[in-house]
Amino acid sequence: MDEARRTVLRSAGATGVLAAALAAGLLKPERAIAASWNKAGFDAKSAVDALKSIGAGDTKESGDIVIEAPQIAENGAVVPIEITSKVPGTTALAVLIEKNPFPLTGQFRFMDGALPFVKVNVKMGESSIVRVVAEAGGKYYTATKEVKVTIGGCGG
Repeated sequence: MDEARRTVLRSAGATGVLAAALAAGLLKPERAIAASWNKAGFDAKSAVDALKSIGAGDTKESGDIVIEAPQIAENGAVVPIEITSKVPGTTALAVLIEKNPFPLTGQFRFMDGALPFVKVNVKMGESSIVRVVAEAGGKYYTATKEVKVTIGGCGG
């Protein structure tokens, strides 16, 4: 019983310190909030519309974007994908699953000096092309990889 009381008091103390720091303006939670939500992109029902929503109407194929994903995913509900961009000055990555009902699966922004690397688990309703778009210097670069799904994950 004393141990539980100590745990509660420790938690309350930490919460109080965080609240005081926040009130004093030492913490700035708005800086931790992700970039503005791309509602149009995530609501897009086609890959073309999703690409337009991120400003990537014109892309160039690049071998400097590495997509590591299984050739065959046994369960479309959880498909692991790792992405690394070696395009100099990469500031954003977007992941599109072309045959998903909503193709734009993820959009990530990077601060100066951050390693443009993302590891995500995505849902795939069926076999599809996984397209990654990297933004660097106001230009868009893309790479693709086909992933075959044996059991559907998006309601299938």
